[in-house]
Amino acid sequence: MNNVRTVSDTKKTFYSLHTRPINTIYRRVVEELMVEMHLLSVNVDFSYNGIYALGVVTAFDRFMDGYQPERDKESIFNAICRAVEQDPQRYREDASRLQSIAASLPGQDLIAGLTQSATLQNQDLQDQLQGIIANANFKYSRLLAIGLFSLLEKADPEIVKDAQQRADTLKAIANGLHLSEDKLSKDLELYSSNLEKIAQALIVMEDILSADRKKRDKRQQELNTSAS
Repeated sequence: MNNVRTVSDTKKTFYSLHTRPINTIYRRVVEELMVEMHLLSVNVDFSYNGIYALGVVTAFDRFMDGYQPERDKESIFNAICRAVEQDPQRYREDASRLQSIAASLPGQDLIAGLTQSATLQNQDLQDQLQGIIANANFKYSRLLAIGLFSLLEKADPEIVKDAQQRADTLKAIANGLHLSEDKLSKDLELYSSNLEKIAQALIVMEDILSADRKKRDKRQQELNTSAS
């Protein structure tokens, strides 16, 4: 008997856990993240690690930035994780720990560790990286790429801002961790592009809402004038 959960099962679980409506702009973001996590969770080669968790948390927090009502964000995140039978607290804790480690290390040391040109003194992060390298069947994912990029941002924000330095560093990271340079670069380009699209959509939405508010205010003023 095939007991592998389907995407439909996961979505049904999600909407049973988070019952409030999801803002239209963000609904696609939520469902795409959930489906991506689902497909990884049922893949025999997939193995959880902290860098992947950091990618999940970073992607969610960046794409959901500005979501209203604010109080619903944590409920949505928790429901996504539980829908794919994962512990949301574990994701948050692992992501927070790795971010703290990255922030505490000298930038060049962390980059040397990510590119495997030197061994990190921090055993926790070193073990995470070794887990990727040592697994011949390691399942690469876009979310892992985002996790690596988040570490890189913590290590040296200036490198991330410079297109050539960023490309060279990502190439070195891919080679060091035995990942596809092409996939890593393309996934992170798409990630950045999608963040920009969300930001632009929010600006357009705010302009529309602002125009609607002005129209309502004007109508109310006209009514008040007529009444007086």
